[in-house]
This record gives sequence, structure tokens and C-alpha cells, in this order.
Amino acid sequence: MSEIDVFLISFTLCLIINYILPKYNFLIDKKFFPHKSFVSKNSVPISGGLIFILTSLLFLRFDNIFNYIIFLIFIVGILSDLNTLKSPYKRFFFQISVILTLVFLNKIFISSIRIPIFDYLLTLTFFKYFFVVFCLLILINGSNFIDGVNTLLIGYFLSVILVMIILINEYNLDFETQNLKIIFSVLLVLYVFNFFEKFFCGDGGSYAISLIVGYYLIELSNLSLIISPYFIACLLWYPAYECLFSMIRKKIKKYEITGPDNRHLHQLLFIFFKKKMRFKSWVISSLTGISINAYNFIVFYIAISNVSQTKTLVFIIILNVMLYNYIYFILKKKIR
Repeated sequence: MSEIDVFLISFTLCLIINYILPKYNFLIDKKFFPHKSFVSKNSVPISGGLIFILTSLLFLRFDNIFNYIIFLIFIVGILSDLNTLKSPYKRFFFQISVILTLVFLNKIFISSIRIPIFDYLLTLTFFKYFFVVFCLLILINGSNFIDGVNTLLIGYFLSVILVMIILINEYNLDFETQNLKIIFSVLLVLYVFNFFEKFFCGDGGSYAISLIVGYYLIELSNLSLIISPYFIACLLWYPAYECLFSMIRKKIKKYEITGPDNRHLHQLLFIFFKKKMRFKSWVISSLTGISINAYNFIVFYIAISNVSQTKTLVFIIILNVMLYNYIYFILKKKIR
């Protein structure tokens, strides 16, 4: 099936599901927590994840184990979206269980980060399991954090997948791109609907999308020595740092580290734009996501030109973190 067929079927599926869910008042964002109503107070379907999972089952060629794992992480997210799984500690436990199962059954590990002592630790069974589970946990939770404004999460992973496809083709790597192209087509449909705030991805969508992409990136990193592990870090620096920075910020302010957060960078940028522009909230929300993704796409472009240059890539990551912090504190002062 061609990518155009996938696009058209996914588009039709979006129309049908977004008609049915509000009619039966199912999977609607009830704004249980203040941070969920930060950008929009409208009751919008949390159907992005459901649509992604359905299209994945229809079109993607995964082995059965991987299908089950992605479905399980989606269920964990959906239970969170529906406020059934209220405890962040229980949610964290289920996340670890699902990811650990994936790592154990598929033997997917990070083989090197090009630091000798750390690479030695990665030869130890316990540590190599711990490290890959930790990285994937940071990724899925950071991805969930950036699903706070329109187009940000979906646009981010559209960019990541596009860069992966370009890299595979440019270096003629032995990596099947059909699934990546299908995911790109599905996310493109979701992007259109999310741009107009017709649905959110929700926790279920954020977990499923980021876990699939994270899994593929680890496989890609282990495939060739041409690819520095810090190239992968460049592709994922933003959701990962968003998660870590939120945890550090809450720890410093003595807030509960697992509690909700309405002071992410995209939320501060949204407030800044809202003060400067007289547009509807959904327009400003989409503009916020597009602005952040435009910057990150430039980062990706520079990174792919230095895919094997570890020192350059480390410099890019450090520069991104410094710039993030600078912009964050500037915005924080301006919106007081």
C-alpha cells in the first residue's frame, strides 16, 4: 500500500473517529488537571493516540511482540488520559514494566556512547538494561510534556522521522524505511487535524509514538559506526531535556517531582505570544509549536551534516541546552 493510500485512509479514519467520540462523550479531554487547560479550555477529543494505534495495526509491519508492547504502552497512556490511572507512581511502574519487557524480549540495547568507562559499564547486564530503560522513560515522558500546544509533538516527530529517512538513503544503510514512511504519512494527517485543534494526542499517543521512534533510533544507532550516538541525542535533546529540566525545577522549588507542571518552555512562549498577538488561542498554540519545531529542524539539519562528528554534536547539544535555559528565563521575566 502506498503512502498516499495510507494518508487518505488515515484522514477518513480521523473524520469518522472525531465524529463518533464527541457524540458518545468518550475520550474527551475533561481537563482534570490545571496544566491540561493551560492552552485550551475546550473539551477536545484525545483521539490522536487511538487513530495512530489503529493505523499502526492496519499498516505497519511489526512483529507480534512489538505490536503487543506498543498497544500496552498506549493502554497505560489512555488510562492516564481517562483519569483512571491517577497515581503517577503507578503510571511510572507500568511504564517501566512495559519498556523493560520490550528491552528483554527484543534485546534492544545502546551499545556505545563513546566514553570508554561508560562503554565498559554498558557491557554489564544490569547497567545496560537500566540505561536503555532510563533513556526510553525520559523520552516518552518528555514527549508527553511537549504535547501541550498544537503541532509541537507531532511536528517534532515528523521532523525526526524525515531526518532518519534522509540519513538512511544518503548513506545507503541496511534499514527498512517502509514503516518509517507509513508513520510519516499517518503523522502528517494527525498534524493537519492537530493544527486546527480538532484533537490532542494525549498520553496514549505521546507514549506510543515516542516509544516506536525511540526504538527505531536505537536500532539505527547500532547499525553503523558512521552514526555517532550523539547524533541520536541531537534528535531527541528537546523532549529529553524538557523532562529533566522539569524534574530539576520542581526539585529546586520543593514541588512534588511527579506532579503536573504548567511552566514548560512552550507554555511560557504561548503566554508571550498571546500577550503580543490578537489571535484565537488555537492559532497562537499552533504558532508556538511551529516556532519551536522550526528551530529544532535547523538543529537537525546541522546535525545530519555532522552525523559522525561526535565533538561537533556534543557542542550542538550543549549549545541547545544553554539557549533553552537563556530563552526560558528571559520569557519568565517578560510574562511576569
